[in-house]
Amino acid sequence: MKHRHLGRTGLRVSRLGLGTLTWARDTGEEVATELLKTFWEAGGTLVDTADVYADGGAEYLLGRLLDGLVPREDLVIATKAGSVPDPDRRFDTSRGHLLAALDASLERLGTGYVDLWQVHAFDPETPLEETLQALDIAVASGRARYVGVSNFCGWQLAKAATWQLAAPGARTRIASTQMEYSLLQRGVEREVLPAALDLGIGLLPSSPLGRGVLTGKYRNGTPPGSRGASEHLAPFVDPYLDEAAGRIVEAVAIAADGLAVTPLQVALAWLRERPGVAAPIVGARTGRQLSEALSVEELSLPDEISRALDDVSAPVHRYPDQDWSAL
Repeated sequence: MKHRHLGRTGLRVSRLGLGTLTWARDTGEEVATELLKTFWEAGGTLVDTADVYADGGAEYLLGRLLDGLVPREDLVIATKAGSVPDPDRRFDTSRGHLLAALDASLERLGTGYVDLWQVHAFDPETPLEETLQALDIAVASGRARYVGVSNFCGWQLAKAATWQLAAPGARTRIASTQMEYSLLQRGVEREVLPAALDLGIGLLPSSPLGRGVLTGKYRNGTPPGSRGASEHLAPFVDPYLDEAAGRIVEAVAIAADGLAVTPLQVALAWLRERPGVAAPIVGARTGRQLSEALSVEELSLPDEISRALDDVSAPVHRYPDQDWSAL
């Protein structure tokens, strides 16, 4: 698998990442072992997790698999902190909480450092400079080698990156931003992606297959065993089962038929080549799904198909994003 630099840094990652959202919950140790081994043998390096996935279970399972299955130094392990199971406060990015969460993640992972440590979401109740100081401390102490953010809107990303570059004594810069991005969700193109491109920040798209909908599996209903049939994940899938999404899925399916490939491969190949994208994070639930995703390495979409998919999935961007001078 080819590798790319993560933003304007020296860190190189495989141009497809392996997500662990369902590990230790819907994905057991046997399947997780198969997924990680298959990914590593294909040249994959970036493995993404978070301290809240399965209440820490995903990190713990990944840590167990690092003990003998895959050499630690062969992987770029990314985790997140800042989400909290508190009904009154969804996020806590205070310095104290973040650094304690990082230490807990390292213990579960069984490693002395993570390659990429990400703030899971913006916390309006904590001063941004306090959050970013925690990132500096993590890098300076050797517990994290690079840092990033997740689920920051455009102005939040720009403010955070600018503070890191300009603040006296700041030791690090934001390497990445992880956001949902797919043919079914192109909202990042409004402000987040332009900011990331200007600031040299790599984009790590989550849910690159539109929460599984772009595979075409929901075209004739919800199949048993799918995320849409899962008690935990059905609300996650439902927003992408509307009529507008259906038109995009049909266009992907038509393109796949014409190229003699699968809708999954078309959707991933389209996203992988978008400007600013470093590595889509694929949350495969079976070895077959992962192998299909890994086969995208050999696929390049013809320009006319890419343009057709651009057109059918194009979001509506008006003032102040474009054409404002004609108003």
